[in-house]
Amino acid sequence: MIEKHIVIEDIDPVALYGVNNCNLQMIRALYAKLRIVARDNVIRVLGDEEQMCLFEENIEKMRQHVLRFNSIKEEDILNIIHGTGANSEYPEGVVVYTLSGRPIKARSENQQQLIGAFNTHDMLFAVGPAGTGKTYLSIALAVKALKEKTVKRIILSRPAVEAGEKLGFLPGDMKDKIDPYLRPLYDALEDMIPPVKLQDMMEKDIIQIAPLAFMRGRTLSDAIVILDEAQNTTSAQLRMFLTRMGWNTKMIITGDLTQVDLPHEHNSGLREAIRILEGVDGIAIVRLGQRDIVRHKLVTRIVKAYEEDEKKQEDNHTASKNQQNIQS
Repeated sequence: MIEKHIVIEDIDPVALYGVNNCNLQMIRALYAKLRIVARDNVIRVLGDEEQMCLFEENIEKMRQHVLRFNSIKEEDILNIIHGTGANSEYPEGVVVYTLSGRPIKARSENQQQLIGAFNTHDMLFAVGPAGTGKTYLSIALAVKALKEKTVKRIILSRPAVEAGEKLGFLPGDMKDKIDPYLRPLYDALEDMIPPVKLQDMMEKDIIQIAPLAFMRGRTLSDAIVILDEAQNTTSAQLRMFLTRMGWNTKMIITGDLTQVDLPHEHNSGLREAIRILEGVDGIAIVRLGQRDIVRHKLVTRIVKAYEEDEKKQEDNHTASKNQQNIQS
């Protein structure tokens, strides 16, 4: 009789053990010759050496399954233990799975174009109105790359334009002041990575979230780098960001040109970058629209109403200008 301690890494142990330890209880029943005790992410096993080797091998297969799908079903456990093998491949079109087991995949033609452009280009601009999934899908692609070990880290950034001089009046240190502006990025990550694992990755700088100003002077290699809300960058800021690109790095720049919060004297760096870089080899520009909105149906109507009003204002302005020219 021997004893072993198996440490479960990279996944939330609860996803493996099941709700109320239902998966663990089934595993115990299938390995009747072993005494199995699980505490946090450590499984203590006592029993026959041959059975223990099989158990250790199968637990690793289960861990790999949970790492990919964020969950494991009873039938998957049975297939692994009985040697028939669980389905370890993503269904076609799925990028990754959320912690609840929901598949994240393209839900429109342009979203599929975004995924395709990511696979074939090193730099990608995803431009479109709120709710088109450009940020969420980009982070899902980055998480997939990290899981598949094609990159070593994810770097997420946003310009803290809305903060301005108000940062000094917010409580806490610099991180506390800036975190509210980066909250949408945290929300997406928390959908896809277990909380304990996410915290560990952030402490080890495997996942970094920082305002755009913190990018200056860095060379970003072996990473997926995402700049969100890029419409709020100045030309100089975005040019600085784009030139941070290092070896084995992919960059995704997302933004909505209808929601520029810069002072009127500043042009959006995103608008200028798209004009200058469109057609450059290795750079893809994907434009999303109303049909790509995946939030509440009212969001589509709101975006449409604003676009129609903007067009009406432009038409009135053009008509007024033409009338002035005629009179003069």
